[in-house]
Amino acid sequence: MGEERTRPGERPRVVLGVAGGIAAYKACELLRRLTESGHDVTVVPTAAALEFVGAPTWAALSGKPVSTDVWTGVHEVPHVRLGQGADLVVVAPATADLLAKAAHGLADDLLTNTLLTARCPVVLAPAMHTEMWEHPATVANVATLRSRGVVVVEPAEGRLTGVDTGKGRLPEPVEIFHLCSDVLAHGAPSPDLAGRRVVVSAGGTRERLDPVRFLGNRSSGRQGYALAQAAAARGAEVTLVAANVTLPDPAGVKVVRVETTGELRDAVLSATTGADAVVMAAAPADFRPVAESDVKIKKAEDGSAPTIELEQNPDILRELAATRAADVVVGFAAETGDAHGSVLDLARAKLARKGCDLLVVNDVSGGAVFGAEENEAVILAADGASVEVPHGTKAALAHVIWDQVASRMTPRS
Repeated sequence: MGEERTRPGERPRVVLGVAGGIAAYKACELLRRLTESGHDVTVVPTAAALEFVGAPTWAALSGKPVSTDVWTGVHEVPHVRLGQGADLVVVAPATADLLAKAAHGLADDLLTNTLLTARCPVVLAPAMHTEMWEHPATVANVATLRSRGVVVVEPAEGRLTGVDTGKGRLPEPVEIFHLCSDVLAHGAPSPDLAGRRVVVSAGGTRERLDPVRFLGNRSSGRQGYALAQAAAARGAEVTLVAANVTLPDPAGVKVVRVETTGELRDAVLSATTGADAVVMAAAPADFRPVAESDVKIKKAEDGSAPTIELEQNPDILRELAATRAADVVVGFAAETGDAHGSVLDLARAKLARKGCDLLVVNDVSGGAVFGAEENEAVILAADGASVEVPHGTKAALAHVIWDQVASRMTPRS
């Protein structure tokens, strides 16, 4: 029998594995976030990892002794007990060697033994050179691991070691932490989006008035980023079109940055070519100035305000729905209700007008939702169905949205 896992009131038990790559130093930040948020963390580095970050560092940050072999404390059978008792095992970075061993069930040190005995969710955050990540052997190993329910995060693109750049960079520790928190709260996500290409937009566009000022809105991009992260965790290839968002890039997601509604439209239309789903969580500005001033607009001496002529921006969601740019098209509606109807009345009219498959409706009366960590919504469908999502995290709402999207995708032949 395995060791009993965390009971109510106990701290979640996390095993943080660290493989031997230069990105090992970033795991220190992940460890700090895990411990400071109340997790009981045991660090299990490989012998190669200790060449990059020494055992005293891991011991000091975790408050626990550190070992790489199965012989230390052998009477406690650590190579079995660690995996049996964990609520989550996360390896960051996971090298090509570690992925190969995990895929083939090899166990020649404490970390790989722990992976074999773990009966909890496992998250692997790879980091390696692009050529190693794209090698057929690594591709096959990742596919094998994902088929077994392991969450293998897509590496980020950027600077690698030396002068090299490309895909293979370890995602930012804060994003790995958010993913781990999501997995601990809801379990390992279903890989139901594996092999699917999805596009998500996030944030609020800005329309320039002059070199200093712009028309914009209060969208923080948090819900769009949660959607992108959830889709990546469920196995999708994700492109995130981000309008003026300052959040760290979600782990395993390609990010395209834009500013204006026109730039957002061009980027989304380009990214949706061949996509299975597009979720327009961004808040595009409805209007833009007819003309942008080349110089800062000055205050008038008589106290009068300038007159700014506006024109309507393109309706991106309606265009996506009309052209069937993707198999499933999802829009968002931030409503307050008015003399013409309630929030849901206005949302149903918008769903019919836009022609999308799903519309996620937020009641933003009093500025609710914007910038918050939590959300609640009603998901309306073109076929008349509706799903109420109670107050909870934006990550939880994101998974409900993807549940609805996945159920409406054309099955793979």
